[in-house]
Amino acid sequence: MASLRRALINAHQILKSSALPTPTRTESLVRPHYGWVSRFSSADFNNPRPLDIDLSNEESKRRLFNRLLYRSKQRGFLELDLVLGKWVEEHIHSMDENGIKALVHVLDLENPDLWRWLTGQEKPPEAVSINPVFSAVQEKVMGNLNSHAAPETRATPGQPWVRGWDDIKKGRDSPITGNQ
Repeated sequence: MASLRRALINAHQILKSSALPTPTRTESLVRPHYGWVSRFSSADFNNPRPLDIDLSNEESKRRLFNRLLYRSKQRGFLELDLVLGKWVEEHIHSMDENGIKALVHVLDLENPDLWRWLTGQEKPPEAVSINPVFSAVQEKVMGNLNSHAAPETRATPGQPWVRGWDDIKKGRDSPITGNQ
């Protein structure tokens, strides 16, 4: 523990003594740059660059597919892990370079927003809705919802999805909204 404290003190002294300009409120010492999340990420917010995807040999293709499959199955949002992971597993081997770039852009979206857009709770932005991968996944999700879920259990467009399993129960101990 003492060595960690010493290391932090030394780092603080180095930062204080360096000739770096002090950041203002609007800028930060840590700026996102291309590839800061992943080599196959489009997370550059200031200067978007085209992704360098190498599909020239089988080994680089296999590595890229495994990374993208992992990113689609391990998002930390169970519903998206299942939906995206299954879709990517079925379609990644038939994708060309443009399809893979579109997939990377979908994987870079935030989980709550992506889930609301895929399930029709909110209208996606134009840049997202023209993405062919997003459109295909949304078509699959909406098809599954239409065939397996009753319309009264789904949110109306623009409204949050708060219905719970015990909404039918009426009385003094019933929930006010949904399963809250």
